[in-house]
Amino acid sequence: MRVAALIILLLAAPGAAAECECLWQGSFADVHDRADLVVGGEVVSGKGNSIDLAPARILRGAAPAGNIRIWLKTGDYCRPEAALFPPGSQWVLALQRIDELVPGGFNPATPNVSYGRVGDYRLSSCGGYWLQQSGDVVTGNLVDAPRWERDPQMTPVRVDLVAAYVRGEITRQRLAEAARQDPALRELMLDTRAFLRDEN
Repeated sequence: MRVAALIILLLAAPGAAAECECLWQGSFADVHDRADLVVGGEVVSGKGNSIDLAPARILRGAAPAGNIRIWLKTGDYCRPEAALFPPGSQWVLALQRIDELVPGGFNPATPNVSYGRVGDYRLSSCGGYWLQQSGDVVTGNLVDAPRWERDPQMTPVRVDLVAAYVRGEITRQRLAEAARQDPALRELMLDTRAFLRDEN
């Protein structure tokens, strides 16, 4: 009886861990135009369920001056975990601006864990809203990838090409062709790995 009461208490406690429920909204190619800001940059710090991104490139929208504060998962908010975005990592993100406070969204006792402040941004986990960047290329759920697949096998695509797609200068088909992994190249990579393994 005591165990059942404790479980009920924990589940009813504010901030109790809960999973969000949302429908898949599509790959980056599908969702970027729903965002208020599409930006590329490097994570410079993180605290609680937020990260600060130093913008290097604005693909669409107008970013505030300086670093961008982005709020991630806590409670049942449909957002990715902050641990996915460590300092030093680079990303292209499709962000929604926080324009109003939500009831219960801020607790003064835990200011680093909240829904987010007005004027900051939030990142959804209900689609391909983020792409990992390495140098001048990105990977991730860019176009026509399986639902909920965050790191599909693909050819890395240049950020310039993604920016051109966001601006409407190239077609979705061209973006998909760029991301399609060349089977011959993949076979060569596997053969090379096998050769190196056998040599050791």
